[in-house]
Amino acid sequence: MITRARPTRIYPGYVFDLDGTLYLGDSLLPGAAETVEIVRAHGARVAFLTNKPLELPTEYAAKLRRLGIPADAEDVVSSIDALRLYLREHAQGARIYAVSEPLVADLLREDGFELTDDPARIDLVVVSFDRTFDYAKLLVSFLAVRAGARIVATNPDPYCPTPEGGLPDCAAMLAAIEVASGGRAEAIVGKPSIHMSRAVLGRLGLPARDAILVGDRLLTDVRMAEEAGMTSALVMTGATSEADLRASDVRPDFVLTDVRELVPQGMGPKPSRIPTSAAATG
Repeated sequence: MITRARPTRIYPGYVFDLDGTLYLGDSLLPGAAETVEIVRAHGARVAFLTNKPLELPTEYAAKLRRLGIPADAEDVVSSIDALRLYLREHAQGARIYAVSEPLVADLLREDGFELTDDPARIDLVVVSFDRTFDYAKLLVSFLAVRAGARIVATNPDPYCPTPEGGLPDCAAMLAAIEVASGGRAEAIVGKPSIHMSRAVLGRLGLPARDAILVGDRLLTDVRMAEEAGMTSALVMTGATSEADLRASDVRPDFVLTDVRELVPQGMGPKPSRIPTSAAATG
């Protein structure tokens, strides 16, 4: 059964998806800034989560601040964080071919990985959201995987929501490589994976039972919350339609029109404490 009622309490921790949840493109969604302000005023810890591997946390934080939501780089966790965590644990010394935009490749070099486009030397093909994806990248990936290279991807999203209708995302590039080569990714490290939930819960410093994950996608946001043991709240401002919700076997704990319904009925920001002397003379 899908719960349409809003939550009745403030949770110790809130994990907010970005695209489709707090903003769409360069526009803040209704009530986003006020909702984050209210839960913080009641003592909740807040983290921001995105599968989109196109920018650094500093850039996501700057965008949030520009839109009216205070944020620091340390508040933001992306699929790049999950990727770097996974590679440190499972791919030390691997020679990598990055199907990505320059940011991901640069960060992998910073982590000490050798990048190569020689199919005979590639140990691991890293696939990411890549607006520069072309036949040449597909060919190198195909040859590398056929020669024994492993595949790891940043996120399973087929498209990224935009005001114009969306952009093909990482799953589209991954599907092309898998279909052509016959290989399969050994890990997709963004939402809903355990690698992503470990990264964001570590950032919050809270156990899963104390956190609520708020997002607009059933198969990434809600599923990750479910598998990690977090409460889930689906907002209907992004990628999920009412038809999608009815047809899915993934069941959020809450289904909300938008993030404003996260705030319990009648609860607003905590009033500023007025000193006794000021109240007496007011």
